[in-house]
Amino acid sequence: MNERLGQPAGFVWIGAFFVFGATMSAYAAFTLLRPGTAADALWTLNQKGHAGLLPLGRAAVVLFVVLSVLLTLASVGWFKRRRWGWALGIAIVAMNMAGDAVNLLIGEGLKGAAGVAIAGMLLVYMTRANVRNYFSG
Repeated sequence: MNERLGQPAGFVWIGAFFVFGATMSAYAAFTLLRPGTAADALWTLNQKGHAGLLPLGRAAVVLFVVLSVLLTLASVGWFKRRRWGWALGIAIVAMNMAGDAVNLLIGEGLKGAAGVAIAGMLLVYMTRANVRNYFSG
């Protein structure tokens, strides 16, 4: 805990995680809306994912826009220490964990296990009393 501010250690990192997620979701939406441009460069890190999303067309774009908005809201609520921001952040991480559990069940062993472990650690941190109590009602 940062005694000077009363801020739990890791607080800024979780908020930054939401900002990063919002940015990457917006990037994904943009590149799926306009495939084949130089902006597609980051997809070389996940070519299989990109290939799976392209056939979904506008539906994938809409889903990534919604995700970007939700992550933006979570980051705003998180940094403003609003209880709804904390709850939204918990919900997003829990849904991500569920998706990783599905990946684990369908044979994406390493990817799924790593995702479940990371999301699980985030949830443990985010639900600790000192973190939860840092947020106003």
